[in-house]
Amino acid sequence: MKKQVLVAGVLLMTAISFGQKKELKKAEKALTSGETTEAMTLLDTAEPMMSGADVKLQTQFYTLRGEAFEKSAGGDLGKLKKSADAYLKALELDPGSTRITDGIQNLRVSLVNSAIQDQNAKKYAVASEKLYTSYMVSKKDTSDLYYAAGNALNGKDYDTAIKYYEILNDLGYTGIKKEYVATDKVTGEVVPFENEKARDLMLRSGNYIKPEEKITESDRSDILRNMTLIYIEKGDEEKAKSLMKTARAENPKDASLVRAEADMVYKMGDMANYSRLMKEVIALDPTNPELYFNLGVSSAELGETEDAIKYYKKALELDPGYTKAQNNIAATILKDEAALVDEMNNLGTSRADNARYDELKDQMHALYNRALPYLEAVQKNDTSKVEVIRTLMNIYSQLGQDDKFKAMKAQLKTIEGN
Repeated sequence: MKKQVLVAGVLLMTAISFGQKKELKKAEKALTSGETTEAMTLLDTAEPMMSGADVKLQTQFYTLRGEAFEKSAGGDLGKLKKSADAYLKALELDPGSTRITDGIQNLRVSLVNSAIQDQNAKKYAVASEKLYTSYMVSKKDTSDLYYAAGNALNGKDYDTAIKYYEILNDLGYTGIKKEYVATDKVTGEVVPFENEKARDLMLRSGNYIKPEEKITESDRSDILRNMTLIYIEKGDEEKAKSLMKTARAENPKDASLVRAEADMVYKMGDMANYSRLMKEVIALDPTNPELYFNLGVSSAELGETEDAIKYYKKALELDPGYTKAQNNIAATILKDEAALVDEMNNLGTSRADNARYDELKDQMHALYNRALPYLEAVQKNDTSKVEVIRTLMNIYSQLGQDDKFKAMKAQLKTIEGN
């Protein structure tokens, strides 16, 4: 009897094995024919039988499952993650399979392309998760984790962002890589290619010239800057300071790190240190108008009005069309207007008060004439700024420039549709 039971068991196992092979063969055929839904159904049927299957069949099952979920996913995160799980199980069973590694690469392409679409649609959370999934299936390319962190940060998911940045920091990630580029003959644009072979192929087409190899800039300072700002956002200023101290010690002349420290102390409300650090940044990058603009902002907040105007003017010198600098110069000049108006309104009707009123009025007109060229430049660059138009109307009215007042009034009427 025992022998008969044993034989029956062997026969049953053989039948199950045959059934497994049959279902997987049918699933593979359906997948090859593009019948993804049918393939998924067949794989679902085969799944309960996999626990007792041999390694070869299990590998085949998980490989097919990975392919099926990837092909049917579109941008569906759930299916893409199931594909990733299946491929990882298959890879664990057969680490040397080129079919599996090729499948994982196809999955990564799908994940990254889908994440880019989500990122462009400002769906940062799902973009971050797709990029993290891509990193998890192939940890050799840590750039996926870097971009996952960036999307988490954009989505204000600070817990996830700091988790990813801390992993990158522990790994010593820099993002530095060799980039193969060539120049488009028609547009003159320098175009990067995936690898040297792809670049050389395009050169042979005759559409590209000037092949070059470039080393990309390090992302480390960006990571450290974002980490410090997240720590500040989470209320952990000491951790932020400690991290920045380490980062600056590593790269004391890194302009982006000095800027990161400046951003950090600005967030902490330390405007004096912010101004000091921004001067350090400018010394490293003296032709950047944005730096002078930011130094102007911090100087204005510290009450250093003339310094603020000086820095804004330097920004304009480097970029004559810098509208924000023009606007801020006018705003900084007009800060004294309120005090003059208050004093004028509180004067009496005595001869001395009348004389003082005339003095203050002259000072007011001097302010207006000083601010006017900058406001007019702002309005010229953007004719739809209602607040600028209203300010100009008020100044023209005070200065008796009726024609200009009427022109601004008509423009405001057109904008507001009245």
